[in-house]
Amino acid sequence: MRSIARRRGPRTDPMSAPTSPPPVGGSDRSDPDSDRVDSDRQEGRDSDSHWVRCAQRGDRGAFEVLWNRYAQTVHGILLSMMADQEAEDLMQDVAVAALRSIGGIKQPDRFAAWLCSIARNTGRDAIRARADLEPLQSCEEVDVAIEVSSSAQAEANEILDHIRALPECYREPLTLRLVLQLSGPEIASRTGMTPGSVRVNLFRGMKLLRERLEREEYR
Repeated sequence: MRSIARRRGPRTDPMSAPTSPPPVGGSDRSDPDSDRVDSDRQEGRDSDSHWVRCAQRGDRGAFEVLWNRYAQTVHGILLSMMADQEAEDLMQDVAVAALRSIGGIKQPDRFAAWLCSIARNTGRDAIRARADLEPLQSCEEVDVAIEVSSSAQAEANEILDHIRALPECYREPLTLRLVLQLSGPEIASRTGMTPGSVRVNLFRGMKLLRERLEREEYR
């Protein structure tokens, strides 16, 4: 199966979301806590747990580190559920929801899986909200879209359409594998799935995807 990796990533800048950020910790902290955050940074700790704890103490820069680390994964999850532009539009919603809720994380080392869960729920909410309001494109709009798409991009979009038609358990790992070029272990560590589940879902999903593509070729 050829790669359909994208050249560009999501444009969302989480730090441009609210000009007055929601509180992510408890009450305002005293100077000693701020000193502790600076001290932690100087120690060069770069684990998710470290940055989550800093973010829970109100450090917006720490949240930005975490977001930049996993934004592409969030985009991949949304892309497995909807078209590219809609996925990019929802990136901001995921970032704001995560920023508002990070104070409640009980297992900082599972931040990536927690963020992926927010992405899935945001995507599902968006799909439900549009269910009865799906806009109809005119023939003219479709023609323009086809003209401006390169053949490679059109082929990638076609493959993504086939992936989105697969059962939900296969869509996400296939998109992360084919679009973001993540390995099986990387998908497992970021999504919270077990390596065994990822391996099985990739194998079965790839088989179904090939069958769909082969049927398409013979039409």
